[in-house]
Amino acid sequence: MTKHGMLRIVQSQLATDLNCTPDDLNGETDSFVFTETQYNPGRRPFPRGERHFEMLTMGGAVIVSATPDILPFIREQLDGKSNDEAFNMPFVHGQGICYIPDIDIIKPLATPENIEIVIVAQPDISKLYVHKGFSYAIWYEPHIRPETLVAVAYCDGIAAGMAGASDDCEMMWQIGIDVLPEFRNRGIAAALANRLAIEILKHGKVPYYATAPRNIGSQRVAHRAGFIPAWACVYKGRFDDVLTLSTCG
Repeated sequence: MTKHGMLRIVQSQLATDLNCTPDDLNGETDSFVFTETQYNPGRRPFPRGERHFEMLTMGGAVIVSATPDILPFIREQLDGKSNDEAFNMPFVHGQGICYIPDIDIIKPLATPENIEIVIVAQPDISKLYVHKGFSYAIWYEPHIRPETLVAVAYCDGIAAGMAGASDDCEMMWQIGIDVLPEFRNRGIAAALANRLAIEILKHGKVPYYATAPRNIGSQRVAHRAGFIPAWACVYKGRFDDVLTLSTCG
């Protein structure tokens, strides 16, 4: 997979999710594209409430997708605003930074001392559910985004950390990581993310990793594992109070 090919896959998927076109994502900085939320075939199946709002940028235009009841209010509030101002509006709640591998530089990291990393695939992933404390990496109950691969870090036979790949959509698998507290700060999280990302790429899928802007530790893991930021997003909003400021409420 090439860097260009990976970006095309990501742009196509994000366009499906937000009901826009891939070209919209490349629009001019500080421009906005407003779309109505749609349940397009192939979208990532994240839960959506009756009143839904998403906002996303890959560094160019900001794509704003919302249900019809709140879209006029959002459009009015963002009129004349910059990208930075948009991501700091009062109704914004829940932000993330999403990373993909830097395909030109990613390479296997050295395994931390006294750690063994094992890749587990279906149907054997359910055997990992006996290990508790890894809810960011594996689903302990049936889920609409099941795990496809899990990288497990063992220390003297103990499961110290896991990184799981969830089947979010046809071409993109999301990585979630958990390391038990007593094993942290040893480079295990970065080694797991790196090993799993390389394995996902072998399957012809795009691995991606999401974290909150305030989570510096998680961002460092992404950097060490060979990832680069690809898009920033807002995945929910608060409108019950601010809608009273607009006639659309």
